[in-house]
Amino acid sequence: MRAFWGTLTLFLIAAAASAQDENPYRVEIDLGRQTAYLISGRSVVMQSPISSGRYGHLTETGSFKVIEKERSHHSSIYGKIVDGYGRTIVADADVDMHVPGGCRFVPAPMPYFMRFHGSDGMHAGYLPGYPASHGCVRMPDQLAVAFYNAVDVGTPVTVFGRTPRTSGYFQYGGQQQQRRPPWPWFRQPIGPQYEPRPQIYESRPAYP
Repeated sequence: MRAFWGTLTLFLIAAAASAQDENPYRVEIDLGRQTAYLISGRSVVMQSPISSGRYGHLTETGSFKVIEKERSHHSSIYGKIVDGYGRTIVADADVDMHVPGGCRFVPAPMPYFMRFHGSDGMHAGYLPGYPASHGCVRMPDQLAVAFYNAVDVGTPVTVFGRTPRTSGYFQYGGQQQQRRPPWPWFRQPIGPQYEPRPQIYESRPAYP
């Protein structure tokens, strides 16, 4: 009997030590509120406005985990086309698009990338004030850095809610509604500004 209790005590001590070594955080992404939360236990440690997947490229809901972290990640699909002088010819291009002679395709930067499902991940990027990505979850630069430093590979990520269809969102598809986005920050886009795509092309953001 003493041997049993001794073994149980050692098991509990080892389990407690293992739990202390694990990352204490989890991430919850509310698509409806367009907000990401860094949570420890029952407390919200940090929250960030986001721009999630737009019409046709919605960010998938479900329970995931961080499967990769890369500080200087670049998209393998999306980017821009520049000429020989570095001037942007097409601000929102994909890797399959025809590249004119003398031009080149430049992959879109996705700094502080935290992949959690397929090609989707959280990263620093442009926030226009509505869902506008190709599935990724964009954050303001400083908050992306903070989330990146807090999470580890294996950190749980839960994505839930319904993506709102705001006036900005409908430029990519669906029916226009006469109402403004619910966010108080929609008037001031967050993040670096990029050249608009020429009128001959469909206008889409440069980041996935």
